[in-house]
Amino acid sequence: MKYDVSLILACYNEHEIFNDSVKRIINTLDKTDYTWELIFVDDKSLDNTVELIKKAIKQYPRDNLSAIFHTKNQGRGQTVIDGFKQSQGKIIGYIDIDLEVGEWYLPKFISAIEAGSGVVTAWRIYDFNLRTLIRWFGSKGYFWLQKKLLRLPLHDTEAGYKFFNKTKIMPVLKKCRHKDWFFDTEILARAVEAKLIIQEIPVAFVRDHNKTSTVKLIPDTIQYLKNLIKFAYGQSR
Repeated sequence: MKYDVSLILACYNEHEIFNDSVKRIINTLDKTDYTWELIFVDDKSLDNTVELIKKAIKQYPRDNLSAIFHTKNQGRGQTVIDGFKQSQGKIIGYIDIDLEVGEWYLPKFISAIEAGSGVVTAWRIYDFNLRTLIRWFGSKGYFWLQKKLLRLPLHDTEAGYKFFNKTKIMPVLKKCRHKDWFFDTEILARAVEAKLIIQEIPVAFVRDHNKTSTVKLIPDTIQYLKNLIKFAYGQSR
């Protein structure tokens, strides 16, 4: 492998937060002793995210920043899968570029994989206020349903902050069928089936109320629940 770590950044209409987030991520990784690469995967953004990605690659003149540009929108899962396939790191991971779970957790997640875990995933702890209450209730409701249907020994399957031992996860990735947001849950369910060691790390979730969400709350939630039920009853396996 060429790098110690490959980090995938799935991008869709990220112009509001892109530059600041990329700077923070690079600064954090530069402070570690790891060799690393960033792979941007743009899922047919409708704003100027593509231009920002190209500018970032020129701004940091190294060979460890690269990009994939989808010609049509394919979904969160497919963006991560494409990034993983292009990655050259022994440890691979993806995080939400809005950094609502902070970049300062990166070294902790990476070192946990080095210590022997096959998968390390975030367990989000919410800062309670009226604006995060709906998300908290939604997360708890999904957690309850997931426990009933899949019985996964995990507290948070949907977090967009996951790292993997590449050698162990790539055979698992081949079994993943979902290309949308349900990918976050499916890859953990497949990892449990494969008996990989999975570690959850509690993290603070801090909602950025100034950014425009790319999640379509009601239709995405309905689709998520449909996928969960289909997966649980073997219709999408």
